[in-house]
Amino acid sequence: MKQSHRPLAAHAAERRTFLRGALPAVAALQLASRPASALAAQSSPSPSPAEPKVMPTQRRWTPPPPQAPAREGVAPLPGANLWFWDTGGDGEPIVLMHPATGSASVWGYQQPVFAKAGYRVIAYSRRGHKGSDAGLPDRIGTGADDLNDLLDYLKVKKVHLVGSAAGGFIVPDFALSFPDRLLSMTVACSQGGVTEPAWREAVRRLTGDPFPTMPASFRELGPSYRAGNPKGVEEWEAIEKTSRSGTQRMRQPSKNRILWTELEKIRTPALVFTGGADLYMPVPQMLEFASHLRNVETAVLSESGHSGYWEQPEAFNALVLDFVGRHRA
Repeated sequence: MKQSHRPLAAHAAERRTFLRGALPAVAALQLASRPASALAAQSSPSPSPAEPKVMPTQRRWTPPPPQAPAREGVAPLPGANLWFWDTGGDGEPIVLMHPATGSASVWGYQQPVFAKAGYRVIAYSRRGHKGSDAGLPDRIGTGADDLNDLLDYLKVKKVHLVGSAAGGFIVPDFALSFPDRLLSMTVACSQGGVTEPAWREAVRRLTGDPFPTMPASFRELGPSYRAGNPKGVEEWEAIEKTSRSGTQRMRQPSKNRILWTELEKIRTPALVFTGGADLYMPVPQMLEFASHLRNVETAVLSESGHSGYWEQPEAFNALVLDFVGRHRA
């Protein structure tokens, strides 16, 4: 019997329809298991954590565009010298927090776009990453304190904070520690540094052996991107290989213990999103994390893995610019 083949566009449409229908159902089951008091305490943002916005998929890529002019330097902070770049200007600052596999160099798709939109764009390498000291082993400090010191050094009062993956761990920690310095917070493709036992056990199941020993590009780039843009994979791998100053990346502790009860204290407007193919932060995990924030919007980067800023930059940038644009000072 002759087998018929449906057009790829029809399959893609079915996938989008399924995703839109399935995500709210997953979130509803999770939210239904929470205490009524916790649900009552939540505000009603639009869209709610149960209704993530599904972004269009990018399947054609070009190299990062020419970068906007930026000042580079090394900030002599307490405990470590941290490399940064800063586009300057009088626009509201957006500070970009890189993943563990990156540095201040990963934001090639974001820097010129955000600068063109009128923002002052700042990024820095955390301790032990490209251009930055690791600091003394008995005085490793916290990421939240380092960021606060950097803002003091740059004479910046308030920022929109965008953290991807491990950079997203610092975002809620900073929001709890220095809430008066935040205009908005974005947590992208990140487990958020949560220390709840059940959450950590879920993370262990997702990323236990042999997952950590697999190549970084396999762990952090989705299959659609690896298949569709091998040149982009090579460029991502080159940045990843140069991201470390030493032989081991620095893992700083949080300033706060990030429990659900602590997340629920945060009043800063929040955007939380993940990739539809993110192996570290699947959509149900993202929705659970977001459900503990009071003033939150959620989204999904279709077909993206853990590096949404690189795999789906058009959707990533659109989400961030729309969100921060609605939360200016």
